[in-house]
Amino acid sequence: MPVPVPRQRIVSAAAPGAATAVSAATAATAATAATATGTDLTLLVVEDDPAGALAVPEMLDADGTRVRIRTARNLTEAERLLTDDVHCVLVDLALPGPRAAGDDPLAPLRHVLRLAPHHAVLALAASADAELAAEAVRVGAQDHLFREELDGRLLSRAIRYAVERKRADAVQVKLTESRLRAQENARLERGLLPTPLLEGSDLRFAARYRPGRSRALLGGDFYDTVRTPDGTVHAMIGDVCGHGPDEAALGVELRIAWRALTFAGLCGDELLSTLQQVLEHERESEEIFATLCTVDIAPDGRRAGLCLAGHPSPLIARHGTAARLLPYEDGGPALGLLPRARWPRRQVELGGSWSLLMYTDGLIEGRSAGPGSPRLGQDGMVEMINRQLAEGLRGEELLEAAVTEVRSLNGGELTDDVAVLALERARG
Repeated sequence: MPVPVPRQRIVSAAAPGAATAVSAATAATAATAATATGTDLTLLVVEDDPAGALAVPEMLDADGTRVRIRTARNLTEAERLLTDDVHCVLVDLALPGPRAAGDDPLAPLRHVLRLAPHHAVLALAASADAELAAEAVRVGAQDHLFREELDGRLLSRAIRYAVERKRADAVQVKLTESRLRAQENARLERGLLPTPLLEGSDLRFAARYRPGRSRALLGGDFYDTVRTPDGTVHAMIGDVCGHGPDEAALGVELRIAWRALTFAGLCGDELLSTLQQVLEHERESEEIFATLCTVDIAPDGRRAGLCLAGHPSPLIARHGTAARLLPYEDGGPALGLLPRARWPRRQVELGGSWSLLMYTDGLIEGRSAGPGSPRLGQDGMVEMINRQLAEGLRGEELLEAAVTEVRSLNGGELTDDVAVLALERARG
């Protein structure tokens, strides 16, 4: 038997109202559970005819699904009856309401959509108002029903369809928001990676960066390279303890501070002392520290000053000789450990043709032969780099091969951030 429906009325605008506090998660969970398990559904009908078709407390469709019906005679009552267990709202487009500018015929529906942003909504109209019913779907209803065709079976099927469509729409919105947020974060992180300033220098530069965090572009490791007006090339690589977003942010701050201080003429102990002040001011706790290695290469490219702050020493490969570590006995402590620490600057002879490799400990702390094996360490790294140099690898190819082999030796992804950069001088 068709379900009787209320007669059509003159339409007027509904008064504006605030959105309900019912959460999207609660509404979506209830709707998904009901449609997935075939349990009872709850329908809130918003219409003002007490003798209307849907004044009955419940219906039973051919599939045995019980549809509990809750009736609101006006929008104020609808707001009170819109609880967490409601799966769908059926709003009569002929529902009267306060007059509004322009007498919008969809004002009641728009009010319900604002009232129930996370619920499925159906629009009820007369078949003569097919165009208005279609417009109701365009403004946000999941579907429309004609009162002349309405029966229990059709209503139950329409409710299920509306609930599933609303759930699918909500999932799509979340996916879109997540994708846009990921793209924005990627652009921000990519913008925070350094752009070397080496114009006028004959040195070749290459770098590789692999954060330890899953799906991140930036970790606690940081590096930079600049050439100052006097022709000196300054290079730096560092590592903030940890590799989360807070450590990544602190690493960016230290890198930017290093670049500014370097262009201001600071070098060696004076520069590192100032960076320690920056670290102490910006870190979240006193347990946070950072290791750092700085190199300033003379304009002629044949010698350099080296400062180590608890950081692994760079690797140098001169023409015709095997790669080896630069001296590291005179290094100072990591930044942030000792309040009045000092970092001596050691003079290093580079020669005419050379390659300098600077790296963070993520490159040497991976396993040497899979899980449970000893760590690669600096000696293992030197051996690996010498083998790759003998194969003719240089620059970008050398760094890519080094990071790839370290990951392979580790038996899987490295858990720590990895940063490695190379500076090379080809002439004598």
